[in-house]
Amino acid sequence: MSLKIRKRVAPLPGCPMSKCMALLGGLWTPEIIWCLSNGPRRFSELLRDNPNLTGKVLTGRLRDLQARGVLDRKVMPTSPPSVEYELTALGLELLPAITSIVEVGTRLLLRETPSEG
Repeated sequence: MSLKIRKRVAPLPGCPMSKCMALLGGLWTPEIIWCLSNGPRRFSELLRDNPNLTGKVLTGRLRDLQARGVLDRKVMPTSPPSVEYELTALGLELLPAITSIVEVGTRLLLRETPSEG
């Protein structure tokens, strides 16, 4: 018995999920966006928030996210100059998706925790 071939569904022009995941798919990208969800952060604060992240990788991620319009880089007029990173409107649009991922991850972690009883 052979399987009946189903009709193909016409794909959308461009894939919306792929477009969004292209922004979120980079190494450490969701973590960086999550750290910026409560407001602007300096480079050293982002490093402290993500202890397994190296300065070199963070620099690359921040430059990439800035180029893609996800965050803004503001040089503060201090001596020595300091830099703050802040989410743009596009970056803020990504937060509900990341928040949902965090909520599911939290539930998964709770399942792994041995119950005391």
